Amino acid sequence: MIWHLIAAVFAGLGAAGVGLILRMASGKRLPRWIIPICGGLGMLAYQIHNEYSWFEHKQLQLPDSAQVVSVEERPAFWRPWTYFFPMTTAFTIVEQDNLAVTRTEGERLVEFILYRFEKQYVDQVSHQAWLMNCATGEMLPLEGETRTPRTEEMRRVEASAPIHRAVCPEA
Repeated sequence: MIWHLIAAVFAGLGAAGVGLILRMASGKRLPRWIIPICGGLGMLAYQIHNEYSWFEHKQLQLPDSAQVVSVEERPAFWRPWTYFFPMTTAFTIVEQDNLAVTRTEGERLVEFILYRFEKQYVDQVSHQAWLMNCATGEMLPLEGETRTPRTEEMRRVEASAPIHRAVCPEA
């Protein structure tokens, strides 16, 4: 977080320098307030760029076997531009290398971990083990080290859903 603050300050200083150069190039016809305005716009531009590039930056940090299965974009009233250009605030991945496939009564069962990344003040990462029946599309969470199924939270996933295609590519 401190590095983003330092980068924003330097972006503001650089933009203020551009404002100063523009004022000097105009023979001081531009008003003096152009310098702090340029500085503020530079800091704002850096912050907007940082927020919109968060998703791509996080994707580059993931292993090649990670597949994004859902992306959440939410507008915020204190960022009015997000109503026109929504910003990615969270995404969920499945790591293909950690799929545990078993067969029970002729049906393919896949155990996997769903990772959720959320953009907050400090980025949040949560994970949950799941079990999916590829034939029926039923998916339920597994609890604890013993991987006890929580059947009351079972849900059905369509075969066309990205999570079903990532976990059960052969189905």
